[in-house]
Amino acid sequence: MANRRCFQTLTRCLQSIKTLTPLSEAIAPYSAYALNQTIAATPPNYIFVNNADIYQRAAVPTRSFSSRPTDSDDVEEDDEEDYESEEEDDSENEEESVVLSAEDKKIEAAEIGYTVMGPLQKSDRVFKLYEPVFAVVQIGSHQFKVSNGDTIYTERLKHCDVNDKLVLNKVLMLGSQTQTIIGRPILPDAAVHAVVEEHALDAKVIIFKKKRRKNYRRTKGHRQELTKLRITDIQGIEKPENTTPPPPSPKKEKEKKPEKKVAMEA
Repeated sequence: MANRRCFQTLTRCLQSIKTLTPLSEAIAPYSAYALNQTIAATPPNYIFVNNADIYQRAAVPTRSFSSRPTDSDDVEEDDEEDYESEEEDDSENEEESVVLSAEDKKIEAAEIGYTVMGPLQKSDRVFKLYEPVFAVVQIGSHQFKVSNGDTIYTERLKHCDVNDKLVLNKVLMLGSQTQTIIGRPILPDAAVHAVVEEHALDAKVIIFKKKRRKNYRRTKGHRQELTKLRITDIQGIEKPENTTPPPPSPKKEKEKKPEKKVAMEA
């Protein structure tokens, strides 16, 4: 039975192949005149090439997608004018957000914890001798224990340049050899003076993310912007006198006398 069914399917396939007409016989009834008329009636997206009965589809012009409207007939002039006006408004808002007044700069700096007093002059003698006093200062969200003459690195401070004098207002604690003052949380009468020495970049930190078996890997680098401050003075606490001990005098070498040996009696 299986052989008979296979034979029947083969005969059906052969009969279907015989009934098909070749391509040359199918095109032969059409004359050259009729062929040209059919080509002329085709849409412009089709082109006849080299008179070889070949149709080639023309490349359809690609359309670029963007957020801005195109110059097509569907877009009205009023819409274009409205779009241009919106762009101008956005640009003006960006410029206004970037430019800040002097009062706004002072308020923003006070929120971080410092006040800009102006550039350092040659006549200013802010750098003093070392004093045995320390203070705990808050700048932004970080706290630093500083003394006179110390240098600290903070996150980049806004609205200040190199050689500007700063007053750090958020003083949490003051201390010396004789007393210690703790704020609740800030000491209102205390202040720490500093000078901006440099705006620099920290060492690069590599940030690598990976999800295993997901073909996900991301590598980024980051360099934190820093500001170098030199502490010049601490105010708000009684400072002990800076008494430097005198240099040690050279000790005279004592002449060693020879020791007398006493004979021991037997």
